[in-house]
Amino acid sequence: MSDKLKLLKPATLILDDKSYSLPTYMGVEGERAIDITKLRNQTGYVTLDDGYGNTGACESAITYIDGEKGILRYRGYPIEELAEHSRFVEVSYLLLYGELPNSEQLLKFSTRLNESSIIHEDVHHFFNGFPRGSHPMGILATMVASLSTFYPLPDQLDADTEVQIVANLVSQVRTIAAFSYKKSIGEPLVYPSIKYKYTSNFLNMMFSSPVRDYQLDHDIVRAIDMLLILHADHEQNCSTSSVRTAGSSMANVYAVITAGIAALWGPRHGGANQEVIKMLEQIHAEGGDGTEFINQAKDKNSGRRLMGFGHRVYKNFDPRAQVLKKHCDKLLNKPGINDPLLDIARRIEEIALNDDYFISRKLYPNVDFYSGLILRAAGIPTDMFTVLFAIGRMPGWLAHWREMIHGEQVTIYRPRQIYVGETLRHYQDIKQRV
Repeated sequence: MSDKLKLLKPATLILDDKSYSLPTYMGVEGERAIDITKLRNQTGYVTLDDGYGNTGACESAITYIDGEKGILRYRGYPIEELAEHSRFVEVSYLLLYGELPNSEQLLKFSTRLNESSIIHEDVHHFFNGFPRGSHPMGILATMVASLSTFYPLPDQLDADTEVQIVANLVSQVRTIAAFSYKKSIGEPLVYPSIKYKYTSNFLNMMFSSPVRDYQLDHDIVRAIDMLLILHADHEQNCSTSSVRTAGSSMANVYAVITAGIAALWGPRHGGANQEVIKMLEQIHAEGGDGTEFINQAKDKNSGRRLMGFGHRVYKNFDPRAQVLKKHCDKLLNKPGINDPLLDIARRIEEIALNDDYFISRKLYPNVDFYSGLILRAAGIPTDMFTVLFAIGRMPGWLAHWREMIHGEQVTIYRPRQIYVGETLRHYQDIKQRV
């Protein structure tokens, strides 16, 4: 146990008329936990917690969330301050190494990311094997897994190797992402350039071509960079837990990160902002402005669901959404932004924020609502939304991987289950089966 955990008065569990004393602890932010590490050995019982909603699988010093109060902090820093004053590369360093970098450290880290942005030339042969129109997330997962063959790792990682792994993944994920998009639309690949910073480099690789220069828009670059910051970590979510689960087996880190990418691809995790756009497209196809759709969404029997509102963790408001709203409004008001879907989204937001049905249930726009609108306004194709999420989440995944492998003891993840299948039965010859 961490020395930062405060030991509290033991909890008493009574089972079959026997009492058991269980240690309880309090974290630095007042979170309380009952330690059931020895429960099965002492009692023969296991806990049943479908989806792990009440289970702390690890201790972590990376991200703190208070869903009731709408708090999100990276290494102690409020997300609002980081989003407003920092940049993605600096926040990546913070998550990975625990402190904000000084000028020298940031320059060294940024330079290493630039120098690590070029992927092995032989990797290009993999891209040639994908059919045109392949989903960019499928390409991304495959390509990240393939890096394990191009950058083989020793059994024991030294400090320099670990630093290079981090630089490779944080930097090359955007190169692979941009190449994936180019492959999906049949255009030639655009290489990273040392003259651009992290986010600008990605957008240039996405939208430039040999016959067309991409004109970088400061507001779009800033909005995308902020999106990456807001997605950089979110405690023990599905994909991060997948990274920790795979990493606990001491698998190759490129395979471990691929597990996170695969989990993120699911529509109930990284695909939520795509669902927002699909909803807006449906409303537009039906000729509506969102008013009737909202009325139907309030009827549980209608089958209509308002996407991008409410959150499993945040019970009042999503702090990331509050940060994004300002930049979303700024982008949508820019000259040349003329999209009927964005007009519908504004109408839905206006109605929902003033409707007692949503206010009383604390169903406010979440990060997926505004991120989908920002990505749409920036010209990012819908099937690239989750890829952007993966770019942002990469430093968070790697921070959790580093925290785990450097822990006092790496315990392989192995949840229990409650079996509900057939009881003992014996093999029958096929002629005797009904």
